[in-house]
Amino acid sequence: MTSSSDDDIQLMQQLANGEDLALNTLMARWRGRVAAFLLRMVGDHATAMDLTQESFVRLYTSRHRYQPTAVFSTYLFHIAANLARSHIRWKGRHPTVPLTDNEGAMIHESADPQLSPDDAAALHEKTTLVNQAIAILPTDLREALLLFTVEDMSHTEVAAALGCSAKAIEVRIYRARQMLRGIIAKQAP
Repeated sequence: MTSSSDDDIQLMQQLANGEDLALNTLMARWRGRVAAFLLRMVGDHATAMDLTQESFVRLYTSRHRYQPTAVFSTYLFHIAANLARSHIRWKGRHPTVPLTDNEGAMIHESADPQLSPDDAAALHEKTTLVNQAIAILPTDLREALLLFTVEDMSHTEVAAALGCSAKAIEVRIYRARQMLRGIIAKQAP
């Protein structure tokens, strides 16, 4: 375990012992990554922000049940993934028509001043294509792929966060990549 991970465990223990300010430190450290994960899962900024807040509310309410048996991020992303799944199921039962176009809401590429305008436009098109393909993936494949590739978690950590075996995660990531290739091949001009 890293010292950052040890710090997170210590903060959770402080939180469980009644030091509520420890939550502020955990939120400052993890809010961005949790929000980015949730944005990629649900595809809507406002919903992702709401689910991020709810993730930390749930973290706080479960502070007494937390056991440092794995990396802290595994515990936190387990909470966030469950909230994302619940929201996606709810949206499936309560479909709505968006008022605005959320294109580009998934992954934002950084502007590279070294790129020519043509190269920057091509990069933007590729990023948009990948974002759209990721959004199409089934929830279980999307969350496994995002936690593994974007959050740089190991198969074991992703498995713990999603409540399944490491082998199942390996299969999900493989399937997600295969589906992405197929989706992108169909969408490519």
